[in-house]
Amino acid sequence: MIRFLFRALALFLLAIAVVLAVIDISRSVAASEILLTPFIESLQAALPHATTGLQSSLEEIDSSVWWLASVVLSIPGCLLFAILALLSYMIGHKRRRERGFAAPV
Repeated sequence: MIRFLFRALALFLLAIAVVLAVIDISRSVAASEILLTPFIESLQAALPHATTGLQSSLEEIDSSVWWLASVVLSIPGCLLFAILALLSYMIGHKRRRERGFAAPV
């Protein structure tokens, strides 16, 4: 059941990555150069109050936590969600059991 949840999460995250990649590709074609939008800019466009609240709450903990979060959020959104999708799929992946003479017991 847990594997199914991680695989479903991977599918959802991959769908978000594809949507963000299509947005970046359409902007790149319109500008005739490669443009990759950092995730923090996409987040600020969608939820402007959430980013200020996130920044203030993380700075209350420690200023280095906000610095680390800003470094992670400056990665392009399509790449960030693709990495998260890969990690969640790897967690939910079922290993194959080795069969045969040389299989460990």
